[in-house]
Amino acid sequence: MTDATTVDPDRATLLRDKVVDELRADGTIVSPEIDAVMRKVPRHLYAPEASLEQAYSTYAAVITKTDEHGVQLSSVSAPQIQALMLEQAKVRPGMQVLEIGSGGLNASYLAELVGEDGEVTTVDIDPEVTDRARRMLDENGYKQVRVVCADSAEPIPDLGQVDVIMVTAGAWDIPSAWIEQLTAGGRLVVPLRMRGLTRSVAFTRLGDHLESESAKICGFVPMQGSAAHQEELLLVNGTPEIGLRFDDGLPADPSLLDNAVRTPRIEVWTGVTVGLQELLDTLQMHLAIVLPGFCIMAVDSDLDTGVVAPVNKGFSLAAVDGPNFAYLTTRRTEDSKHVEFGIHALGPDGPAFAHTVTEHVRDWARERRGGPSPVIRVCPADTPDGPVFGDRVIDKVHSRISLSWPPA
Repeated sequence: MTDATTVDPDRATLLRDKVVDELRADGTIVSPEIDAVMRKVPRHLYAPEASLEQAYSTYAAVITKTDEHGVQLSSVSAPQIQALMLEQAKVRPGMQVLEIGSGGLNASYLAELVGEDGEVTTVDIDPEVTDRARRMLDENGYKQVRVVCADSAEPIPDLGQVDVIMVTAGAWDIPSAWIEQLTAGGRLVVPLRMRGLTRSVAFTRLGDHLESESAKICGFVPMQGSAAHQEELLLVNGTPEIGLRFDDGLPADPSLLDNAVRTPRIEVWTGVTVGLQELLDTLQMHLAIVLPGFCIMAVDSDLDTGVVAPVNKGFSLAAVDGPNFAYLTTRRTEDSKHVEFGIHALGPDGPAFAHTVTEHVRDWARERRGGPSPVIRVCPADTPDGPVFGDRVIDKVHSRISLSWPPA
């Protein structure tokens, strides 16, 4: 626990500067404005649950609320995530900004960025969270920030249009209110989940739709209220440990997989190798776009019988094709500095499905590796097919989201 009365201010300043120096070195912070506000605002005062060292951990969040099952409901995001999203938001003096998902700290950064001529409103559906945010903001000199307890999927009362909306909770959908509350050319920065993959996306409003400018890998506590969405879990019949998580609905006939684990596991190696630190965001998105049955596989370590052998038991890219399923795995190369991608497949047509997924990985290596992320467009749910185009279209409750690879 951080006790503000006993904290050495010089030590806190030293740790805060160290965090910013690290984020500048890794390229997360590039603008002098973000550098300045993150050095100025005392992060530890917004995270009294944590020790000083925990509060200033560059890449770790501080959890501030969980439910009775230990599920995270609210947190102070990691400095790296906050800096990344602030850079994406491009907040300038005099702007009107809406933050969705309160905590206090990020609203303080925003208040510094908009200055005396701007306005910041922060909204959360949980009254405990907004009460905490109000108290933290008042204690740290940011009484001008407006705090509202409301469901952000609906228009915020007396707000009007804003220049920037920053969402600091994981979102599965884009409510129409978010688009309507943005000025023309306004920016929405949101951790958006698409086919089980979350990206912090910076959108610009163009007419009645949004188009992405950047998308970065991230993770967030999921949104609550009417915009909440739960993935659906398919437990593979015949084994107690394999779960396949689908973000946009289960396969039409999940029972087709009932006998998949009774077939031999097929193993194919792709010949595609990557460095241990290479970012794989475009590979993830490539497979999510090209594989209709894309999902995430998780294995319960306590029940593991060895039917499948992923490297990451909690998160493996996978796909279902009728009575077959396959997943991505890796093995170290001889030099131990790289890994090679492989495909494991089970089911009566396992060899053919393994070959299909293998070719998709090779296509990524030839065409997408090292390139830009797909362009993400968000249109209202009632938009007809004509204006909604892309390599993959995902229909959600409030929106239609399309993913399109930019020209090579």
